[in-house]
Amino acid sequence: MSTEKKADFSNVKEGFATSGEVKQAPDFSNVKEGFAVSGQVEDVTPATEVTYTVEKGDTLSKIAKEHLGSANAWKQIFEANRDVIDDPDRIFPGQVIKLPPKPSDA
Repeated sequence: MSTEKKADFSNVKEGFATSGEVKQAPDFSNVKEGFAVSGQVEDVTPATEVTYTVEKGDTLSKIAKEHLGSANAWKQIFEANRDVIDDPDRIFPGQVIKLPPKPSDA
């Protein structure tokens, strides 16, 4: 028979205690919306989005060949238009799709 005494937690109260200095939370009440730029800013011209309206008989491969130079670039067109194309084999006349930039000959 064991005569071990069990711990008594009857006087424990809910909450927490800290030791040492308690720091006050930072005050962000004077922060305004926007952004700041430091350093020299170069003139950057935004890229213009190129679109194409699908015509009867078009396929992504055909559009890729005509506009990007390679029929294999159909995957890039598909990826750029996931929001409007669910199946790369099903595009419809009148559908407006984005064309990714043509690869440079670097």
